[in-house]
Amino acid sequence: MSSGFPPDDDEELYGDGDYEEAFGENLASTLDLDRWSTGLDLDRVMERFRNEIAGAVHKEGRLRTLVRNEILPRLSARSTALPEAGVYKVTPEELSLIHERLLFRGKVDAVAGSSANHDSLPIGISQIGVGVVGYQGNSGAFSKRLFRKEMAARNTDPMKEALDYINMRQNRFSGQKDSLSRMARRGIRTYAERAALLSKSTAEWRMGIGNPCAHELISGSGYMTLLSRSLSVLQRLIHEHKKFVFVSGALQDRGFLTMGFALDAGEYAVLETLQSEGDYIVDGWKYGDRSKLLARQFVRDSSSCVVKGLFRISDHSPPRLFYAHREHVHEAAWVAMADSVLRPERGFPLLLDVAEMSCRSAFGEDGFLGLVHDAYAQAGANLQFFSERSMRR
Repeated sequence: MSSGFPPDDDEELYGDGDYEEAFGENLASTLDLDRWSTGLDLDRVMERFRNEIAGAVHKEGRLRTLVRNEILPRLSARSTALPEAGVYKVTPEELSLIHERLLFRGKVDAVAGSSANHDSLPIGISQIGVGVVGYQGNSGAFSKRLFRKEMAARNTDPMKEALDYINMRQNRFSGQKDSLSRMARRGIRTYAERAALLSKSTAEWRMGIGNPCAHELISGSGYMTLLSRSLSVLQRLIHEHKKFVFVSGALQDRGFLTMGFALDAGEYAVLETLQSEGDYIVDGWKYGDRSKLLARQFVRDSSSCVVKGLFRISDHSPPRLFYAHREHVHEAAWVAMADSVLRPERGFPLLLDVAEMSCRSAFGEDGFLGLVHDAYAQAGANLQFFSERSMRR
């Protein structure tokens, strides 16, 4: 997309070139309903799906060959700052040893969190849950419920009091205040997962989901207390415990995942530290002077100790990003891969799936909404404060 203001030419909208490049047709054609299919012609739809997917898969196969032959062999020489970088192979025998010595002996704990929210005019409720599990049983389940209560100053003038409430609710969704509260909920959940791994588990190895140094923690999601607590937990995890591995199931870092598809089954690659990623977050986030100093110092002292890598369990499963302390990166990769090989069709650590299912079963949305509905019924409100959107889910 070109920079600057939109062009004056009415026939070429700002960004139309990007749209045509991505989808292979111009936006004007997409917006012309006379060009849309009438009804559902299943044969034509299936033919289009098959042709498009076949073409994409064929292109990806060619790209895989290029990456495997030209890019992966150069990983070890890509950065002198990370001598561990490169592609490695793990054997079935090595994975079996991890099963016997660590996983099935309860020396690995995994954590996952869940969140459920209810928002209405009179009240907002958020529930955040975290579960810690190992193969020898649950280590604990923890939850917190937050109730957003609106407080307007009591006024002797009823009209003034009513207007205060109306203005407060209207202004809540203008500007950054509401988006910050949503970020805070996500940040609290992410913090709680890492804090639970650190303080509620006694296992030798700790396993989590996503990037340990997540954006919402390095930024504090706009809250100084969340920033300072998050950095404290991460510093202890990185510099004291060290034996951790985090695995991402999200479609992020697509460039690296493209490299991951070039891995053969049983291979893993060590890519880079989190230093540049941390610098990018700090440079782009609007901090106060003190909070920026704290974040910058953390990135300088700690991010270079955490490395990002890729592993692939099977030719029929996608590659996964993993994060580990650079002193234990190889054993961390083996732990993640040994747990993932238990479900080769998914290629993702089974213990993380168990932790997530356990957490959702205890603190999931269905049970949460059941409590909310019951409380409204007891208050005589029934469904009048439920939005149409929530009713149609």
